[in-house]
Amino acid sequence: MKANVSAILLGVRDMDRAKEFYTEGLGWKIKDDWGISVFFETEGATPVGFYGREGLAEQVGTSPEGSGFSGLVLTYVVRSEGRVDEVVEEARKAGATILKPAGKLPWGGYGGTFADPDGYVWSLAYSDQKADQPYAE
Repeated sequence: MKANVSAILLGVRDMDRAKEFYTEGLGWKIKDDWGISVFFETEGATPVGFYGREGLAEQVGTSPEGSGFSGLVLTYVVRSEGRVDEVVEEARKAGATILKPAGKLPWGGYGGTFADPDGYVWSLAYSDQKADQPYAE
């Protein structure tokens, strides 16, 4: 198995609320809306989509119940500290919970963290320490 992800599916409790958060709040564009799942335009990056939480849990053979930190963090790397600030503010305005405001990070970079309405954790980051960063934008 290669160190790669073919798609990221997030199990959401309220499909309409999730679509509103990501499209109206963060400006994502829907590529395919199948009713039970939604995929977004990614400009060549790993596809990201939603699936109803209970249906996705059933599909993979687990319980939809859970609370607390899942151990999963979605990372979004940008090209400037200013862009980190902008994305964190976009997320706040869209209804995200800011877990860590943007600021200097212990390893020398700059970043902030928010949770979407379903509790998925997004880590925004910038670092000038390496030229070949996996930039999202």
